[in-house]
Amino acid sequence: MYDLVIRNGVVVDPAQGLSERRDVAIQTGRIASVAKEIPPDSAWEVLDAAGHLVTPGLIDIHVHVYPGVSHYGVPPDATCLARGVTTVCDAGSAGADTFDGLRRYVIDVSETRVLAFLNISAIGMVSPLDNELEDLRHASPERAIGVVERNRDLIQGIKVRLSRRHVGRNGLEPLRLARKAAEAVGMPIMVHVGDTDPSLGEILAELRSGDLVTHCFHGRSQGILDAAGTVLPEVLEAARRGIVFDVGHGVGSFSFDVARKALAQGVTPATISSDLHYYNVNGPVFDLATTMSKFLVLGRPLEEIVAKTTSVPARLLGLADRLGSVREGFLADLAVFRLAEGEFGFEDSMKEKVLGRQRLEPVAVIRRGRIYRSRLHLQRPIAHRY
Repeated sequence: MYDLVIRNGVVVDPAQGLSERRDVAIQTGRIASVAKEIPPDSAWEVLDAAGHLVTPGLIDIHVHVYPGVSHYGVPPDATCLARGVTTVCDAGSAGADTFDGLRRYVIDVSETRVLAFLNISAIGMVSPLDNELEDLRHASPERAIGVVERNRDLIQGIKVRLSRRHVGRNGLEPLRLARKAAEAVGMPIMVHVGDTDPSLGEILAELRSGDLVTHCFHGRSQGILDAAGTVLPEVLEAARRGIVFDVGHGVGSFSFDVARKALAQGVTPATISSDLHYYNVNGPVFDLATTMSKFLVLGRPLEEIVAKTTSVPARLLGLADRLGSVREGFLADLAVFRLAEGEFGFEDSMKEKVLGRQRLEPVAVIRRGRIYRSRLHLQRPIAHRY
């Protein structure tokens, strides 16, 4: 009856308020049944997930997966899909003049589902020797609009980096150009903050409901906290207006100290993302599961963490009718994790090291209803055939 049955796992699906042992049956790339007991002989293949967690396939809303063109790029299948992330958004690696290559040579040939935020800079993030918005001749709303209109099936919005090393002395002008493009196509902006010449308050004042602020817990200048460690009133007001705050860990954009203080004041990110790229894939980020584990260290509930990496980004990307939940009829993108117990070391972007008692470890991933097998990254297979 079924192509695959995942048995004996604890299904963690915050979209349904579900955290219980369930079997999951898959047929022709979709979830066909979620039940307490599904006979193993009803499927061609069985994955025994006893002692493990079964979640929707993770959605990482901020990565860089354009290797060979962007100096940040990493291959999505080996670094994302093999670690439980079935859907990613490349956050501005490509601009109007380089997006066709991202589509042709990465998106169209990867097992990972790859979406994108288009950089307002036409060149995107090509070289560390050329910061994309120091010269505003690169920032063309008209060219960006044209590329978005030809690729609405993939592009989710406009990306702009505002750190002074990326924009030079151009201040808020790149953001205003990004706004022009975003409004023309009816999409949000993703704004990279930290070490900006405009204050965070000035940046937030330019944003609209649905826009995303990534790197919300960075530990550099122009962060969300004032000198006394109190969350800025402008941040609270922006959240009330519907601005989306995203983690975007990265190599330099996540501070345990900032996160602790913000969380203690009731300020939580809407989404947890890794900002995975060439310079952090071997630490301190490693993968999205490691970033999620850091929020376990910070005392956040597992169900909340899973929601911020599944159902919430699915809703923001307009995919909540097919992804982000272990629900009958949904696309069969799923992940299996071991919630390991012990003593584990974690490091943030500011070199602070902490110990945690739990760690999420990817064990298996299902993409399009089939078990994805990687010799490089997955643990010992736990599947067998009937």
